[in-house]
Amino acid sequence: MTIQSIQLLNWYQEIGIDTAVEEHPINRFQQAAVSQKPKDASNPVKRALPQQDAQQTSQQLAAQANTLEELKEVMAAFEGCALKATATNLVFADGNPKSTVMLVGEAPGADEDRQGLPFVGLSGQLLDRVLASIGLDRKSETTTNSVYISNILPWRPPGNRQPTTTEIAACYPFIERHIELIQPKIVIFLGGVAAKTLLQSNEGIMRLRGRWKEYTSPGLNQPIKALATFHPAFLLRSPAQKAQVWRDFLMVQKELEGLSS
Repeated sequence: MTIQSIQLLNWYQEIGIDTAVEEHPINRFQQAAVSQKPKDASNPVKRALPQQDAQQTSQQLAAQANTLEELKEVMAAFEGCALKATATNLVFADGNPKSTVMLVGEAPGADEDRQGLPFVGLSGQLLDRVLASIGLDRKSETTTNSVYISNILPWRPPGNRQPTTTEIAACYPFIERHIELIQPKIVIFLGGVAAKTLLQSNEGIMRLRGRWKEYTSPGLNQPIKALATFHPAFLLRSPAQKAQVWRDFLMVQKELEGLSS
């Protein structure tokens, strides 16, 4: 395989193309007829809960979790989000849970779905370089130099599409509880979906980014300083915006210096 072919495959994965078209035609009418046959009652198909029931269930499950391990277990058992049926892995988190800084993105991509870890594809590699520029590393064991990373949704939307409001609502209690358990000093929202959802704002990322906000939730003793910035995947498509993200992370660096002094 040539270098150009490898680069093309990587680009396909980044934009969400991960399924090849069959070489031979498929009779969709025959498939539809087969799908209408009665299913074996001994092997029932799991269905996602109705939206209202899903939200109530996730709230109850999240409230019961007193540790990260318990939270991961209840999320794995949750059947209220249809994305679970199409995903390969639950993508929970990565990094140091004792870190001062927590980053929250939107949802896993194809690489993240395969590995079960957030931000490990091309956008994750870019994020790691941005973090390294201010002395942060997700693999660090020290509280001041490490980061902890998660997403609003733990399962990948097919084709890397944007999550629906129903999917976000069903999973929202989990990320809310996740932040409460970590208790970071600073939380960074990567991209418009994460920022608007967790800051409960109708403003777009262009207006939200670069300004310190306060993130609050019922399980927090006090508000957390929050900063929104562009998602690394957006930077891959719009590299001219990297300067804005650089300024955002310099703000984070300055805040961290103030915390350590």
